[in-house]
Amino acid sequence: MKDPITISITGAAGQIGYALLFRIASGAMFGVDQPVSLRLIEIEPGMKALAGVVMELDDCAFPLLHSIEATSDLNVGFTGANWALLVGSVPRGPGMERKDLLQVNGKIFTNQGQAIAANAANDIRTLVVGNPCNTNALIAMNNASGVPKERFFAMTRLDENRAKSQLAAKAGCHHSEVSNLCIWGNHSATQYPDFIHAKIKGQPVTNVISDGAWLEGEFISQVQQRGAAIIQARGASSAASAANGVVDTVRSLTTPTPKGDWTSVAVCSDGAYGIEKDLIASMPIRTEDGKSWDVVRDLEIDPFSQSKIDITVKELCEERAAVKDLIKVDS
Repeated sequence: MKDPITISITGAAGQIGYALLFRIASGAMFGVDQPVSLRLIEIEPGMKALAGVVMELDDCAFPLLHSIEATSDLNVGFTGANWALLVGSVPRGPGMERKDLLQVNGKIFTNQGQAIAANAANDIRTLVVGNPCNTNALIAMNNASGVPKERFFAMTRLDENRAKSQLAAKAGCHHSEVSNLCIWGNHSATQYPDFIHAKIKGQPVTNVISDGAWLEGEFISQVQQRGAAIIQARGASSAASAANGVVDTVRSLTTPTPKGDWTSVAVCSDGAYGIEKDLIASMPIRTEDGKSWDVVRDLEIDPFSQSKIDITVKELCEERAAVKDLIKVDS
């Protein structure tokens, strides 16, 4: 049996956290031979609910679950963490502008970045889920002194999964037959689900789905607005599907990418595809060994796709400007 790895999860008693913890403890994220220690972090008002979650985890008697610690102290919560899953964030309330939400959450992720840098293990990797996740990741990254930038990610895998599901439904195939689907840019209503490079059964999507108007219109808007549609339908935001996206993201970053394919995750840009350096932007990613990742760099971007990428990158730049007091941008 391997030595346990430590995973710290913020917002652990929330809906996404609740859906996520049992899958981690069961081996869905790191494999059925990898023991895990969970450090569950909540704000003080959520600690009672978190105690109930810990009871349920205990009652499952998961063979892989080595230990659990529940805390509201960030320094305790991130001690020894190999992975930090930053799920918790303040939701947008009535009358709040996006810039207000960025400022409120920005202070939270400033503190979390600092606590990660001070307490986590040397190999710490951080995935930000709490929205607006790209810019929250940017803030945490810039406040985690000494932690390499390539260790920070923001989740767009849920959007990738949504896009694959929509394409599969349109083509009348199983979603597992859709590959090479990239989400570009921001996890927001400006994101671009790239159908140009995607494939269905190894063939370009545009060869399989002849309805170009649907691809350029309804398909993109359905993916962009899927979260809002779920809220309207169930009266609450995505939880189980978001937790599944977290599991998929970490699995993709810790196992080799299938040959010829790629996946979507927001990473710190090095200027690839003209995306401004140091933005946290979603791009096509591959990993060879499950330890390091690379941007897929050989894609030709057509004018339609470029126009969509430009829109979402512009939004990321605007978000960065709104929290400039919380980050240090290299000159």
